[in-house]
Amino acid sequence: MESTEASATDEMPETLEVWPGSPYPLGATYDGAGTNFALFSEIAEKVELCLISREGTETRIPLEEVDGYVWHAYLPTVSPGQRYGYRVHGPFDPENGHRCDPSKLLLDPYGKAFDGSFDGDPSLFSYPLPGAEPETGPATDEASEDTDGGATAPDDTAEPEAIATGRTSDAAADLPALDSLGHTMTTVVINPFFDWAMDRQPRRPYNETVIYEAHVKGMTATHPDVPEHMRGTYAGLAHPAIIDHLLDLGVTAIELMPVHQFMHDQVLLDQGLRNYWGYNTFGFFAPHAEYSSSNKPSAVVAEFKAMVRTFHEAGIEVILDVVYNHTAEGNHLGPTISFRGIDNAAYYRLVDDDKAYYMDYTGTGNSLNARHPHTLQLIMDSLRYWVTEMHVDGFRFDLASTLARELHDVDRLSAFFDLVQQDPVVSQVKLIAEPWDIGEGGYQVGNFPGQWTEWNGKYRDTVRDYWRGEPATLGEFASRLTGSSDLYEDTGRRPGASINFVTAHDGFTLADLVSYNEKHNDANGEDNRDGESHNRSWNCGVEGPTDDPEVLALRGRQQRNMLATLILSQGTPMLAHGDEFGRTQQGNNNVYCQDNELSWVDWSLAESNAELLAFTRHVIALRTEHPVFRRRRFFEGRPIRSGDQSRDIAWRTPAGDEMMPEDWDSGFGKSLAVFLNGEGIPEPDQRGQRVVDDSFLMCFNAHHEPIEFVTPDGPHAEEWTVALDTDVPDGLREETVVAGKPVRVQARSVLVLRRTR
Repeated sequence: MESTEASATDEMPETLEVWPGSPYPLGATYDGAGTNFALFSEIAEKVELCLISREGTETRIPLEEVDGYVWHAYLPTVSPGQRYGYRVHGPFDPENGHRCDPSKLLLDPYGKAFDGSFDGDPSLFSYPLPGAEPETGPATDEASEDTDGGATAPDDTAEPEAIATGRTSDAAADLPALDSLGHTMTTVVINPFFDWAMDRQPRRPYNETVIYEAHVKGMTATHPDVPEHMRGTYAGLAHPAIIDHLLDLGVTAIELMPVHQFMHDQVLLDQGLRNYWGYNTFGFFAPHAEYSSSNKPSAVVAEFKAMVRTFHEAGIEVILDVVYNHTAEGNHLGPTISFRGIDNAAYYRLVDDDKAYYMDYTGTGNSLNARHPHTLQLIMDSLRYWVTEMHVDGFRFDLASTLARELHDVDRLSAFFDLVQQDPVVSQVKLIAEPWDIGEGGYQVGNFPGQWTEWNGKYRDTVRDYWRGEPATLGEFASRLTGSSDLYEDTGRRPGASINFVTAHDGFTLADLVSYNEKHNDANGEDNRDGESHNRSWNCGVEGPTDDPEVLALRGRQQRNMLATLILSQGTPMLAHGDEFGRTQQGNNNVYCQDNELSWVDWSLAESNAELLAFTRHVIALRTEHPVFRRRRFFEGRPIRSGDQSRDIAWRTPAGDEMMPEDWDSGFGKSLAVFLNGEGIPEPDQRGQRVVDDSFLMCFNAHHEPIEFVTPDGPHAEEWTVALDTDVPDGLREETVVAGKPVRVQARSVLVLRRTR
């Protein structure tokens, strides 16, 4: 067939040769000769493929082939770089959950690259906006629904409800005749071919993994050794200066904050702010175009692949923070840019008794409908694409509990988990859940299936509470230090299932955690109402910056205490970028909209806080060199051999006695020691050989005064040497302690002693 609605351009002929094509794969697939286009829509009555010229004119091609609700065609003359979109004709009946609107140029949900931007024009919305005139199309006053990237739409009090929501079945008659072409982004056909050379995924086991959470732009925006044109880009992140820093630090995996194509909320742009974090996705197959050093949309994918290849050459895995719980279209007042206009009821969870509105488990206006087979297919196809075509090594799932909601409750046996379990590709990479959402029953730490690991929010809270001196924390602290078997062992998981962290992108940095009691988010323009108010932080006596040497010394020691605890705990440690040398956000614990020096990593701190950086390197090296800190299995606490009273782990009071129940329950208890037996590691190494290590005594003193700890003695213990001391700025000092004798542990510090085999 041939197009009958083509508009003449200088770029393409008035008629195009169109073949039937294939319903699979979905999206635009270039095969070296031409491109196959396929789009799912169960509700559509007619679908037009729109090819967009560089001048912005379009050629409309009706898709006449439909198989299983997939509309498709093959265009033998379309090659990479071609911009396109869709127009979907069908019911506009919000009361029944349908919002088709052919005046909107829609982005491909399977798009691999995008071009252009959204300008906030009224034409992006499928209902009349206050003061919107088709002739002039003035800008609107827009407001997002929440800080994580909600609807970029007017307040719902601006219009009568029936108009604003399009609730009446004949609401299509009220729609303004505003075409969104020229005001929205376009999808771009890419060249999928890339020379991966000898690329191999590192596939590092969890017990050998150290994760580094980073932001693509923030990590390199101010780095003096990264060329200016590469700063803030995928190419900049793969620069030798960054790779060398990570390798010197001992990092084995970099976890990138969202790199799927996302939208900037118009309300933020109007205030001179931006959606810096990127938790506002609409393109689940496309690397975010603004992070490319090239101005060619078709080059973005190749640059991302080159970055991954470079990390793999250094032995570093790449994990993506992915946001499959919602999209950037927001609530019922949001723009119509893709899913909403293609098949609203299939892609989104709607309120059962009022389908004009969206279920919102995410605080962003909508939730993806993970109960629908085609939405599940979209998620699984996206995950598989990033593994097979982009070579990433794993995923951290934002608000993962949302994906597990079959009806209303979170169900770890949901269809999504079944699909992941059975998928031969996705099931083999690192799967990390943020095990909560904002809905009822959404906090699910410890309840994900056996092959999953989880951000351990209980670890974060316990470690913060212990070091700020909260009472009755010893028992909980011991559980978190040893891998949280109470959370993960019952599901057959091992210590690596606990992704341990003290700080992450959301909340205070490590330096701010010990410098502020209260959040200071005024720069966000929300009167300091946004962000978490209960941070479990302690300012060490002064709020914010100070010149007091005693306060500064305590803050430095507290940072080292939490770094040492984090890195030497059983489980998988995650470090937030810049914490290794004291990055600060000046007390702002929610920099989601701060795309500036406040949120970017300040690399000058690597010199001014060189001792903290050296400390972090040292403690990670200690973990790397000694398998007793990164066991694959949980401690048993029993004798390691028949008749031998030496156990794999033993808990001791500062006096050297075994911890008793009354010691654990003591509300005033702030100090304890743990003996890790290097000869009590039951699991073999990768080659089946027995693992034997030095033994260690870790002395924790959260008390405000120094405490004497009696060291263990016995037939195999003659002396102990200091392996780490958080009272020393770089953690290193030379001292030998005779076994059975006391050793002084300074106030609020950690002392790690080693008994050499």
